[in-house]
Amino acid sequence: MTTPTTSCSCCGETLADERRIDVRFNLPDAALTAPDEARHSLGPSHLLRVDGVGSFVRCLLPVRLTGDTELVMSAWLEVDDTALRHAHAVWEDPAYAGLTLRGTLANAIRPWGDELLGAPVTAEVRNPEELPYVVAGHDPLAGRLLADTWDRDDVLSRFAHPLPVAIRLELDDHWSVERSAGMAARFADGADQFAGPARSVAVTVFEDDTPGRTPDDFLAALLAGSPDAPPAQRLTERLPHGVRHAFWLTPRDHGRERHEFYAFTVPSGGTAAGLFCSHEAAEDLPWAQHVWRSLQWSGA
Repeated sequence: MTTPTTSCSCCGETLADERRIDVRFNLPDAALTAPDEARHSLGPSHLLRVDGVGSFVRCLLPVRLTGDTELVMSAWLEVDDTALRHAHAVWEDPAYAGLTLRGTLANAIRPWGDELLGAPVTAEVRNPEELPYVVAGHDPLAGRLLADTWDRDDVLSRFAHPLPVAIRLELDDHWSVERSAGMAARFADGADQFAGPARSVAVTVFEDDTPGRTPDDFLAALLAGSPDAPPAQRLTERLPHGVRHAFWLTPRDHGRERHEFYAFTVPSGGTAAGLFCSHEAAEDLPWAQHVWRSLQWSGA
């Protein structure tokens, strides 16, 4: 389980630069099923011994991403008990500045997953006000993790919790959409869904079961039976090889103000993406339209 934060994983202060994205792993993977009474924090919550499982120190794992972004993961390093006792002895002491730890990564971090779990690494203190940083990897993947620059959207899209930045999410092999900042993600009922305070999005990909149908005819079939909206609340835009259409309504049967935005993007090629947005504030209509226009199809 991970917890997102826009604050420092060590001291909790708000980060001024949102190009740094912090993600916190609550426990080592091997400790997730251990009973509470088996988990023992040694003073600071960043030092943990789990009966029958092992000894762990929380460290910061920095990963460079495209777009001048850095992902800093507050993850767990499994160490031997001697190293844990030493870390405990110096943690609140000036000697903390010289702390170096050798151990193995104790979290399966997406998108590298189980390949990274157990990778040997070294961590050391860079700043006495922060947790130790992982500074070296001692197998090929851990070494590349620290040395390479990774695709920002590919990496961040693996984290379902809200992020402080917008990312492009792959819906399938050809479709993608922008997931807005501050929205959690899940896949349910055949749709990619995003939700945040007072806003939600659901996106579905359709394949046309009528061969040779034009994008306009496919759009007409998708709109069949849809709610009626005034002309001023309908918008059609031509694409180089297709069409997209949206309409929006304000239902009055929910006991509170809520606005609904329905939209389709239909390129040539017998495919389409449908999008539904719900938002409480009327001024969020441009946001819904932006999400709709962010739908991209990369097919031939």
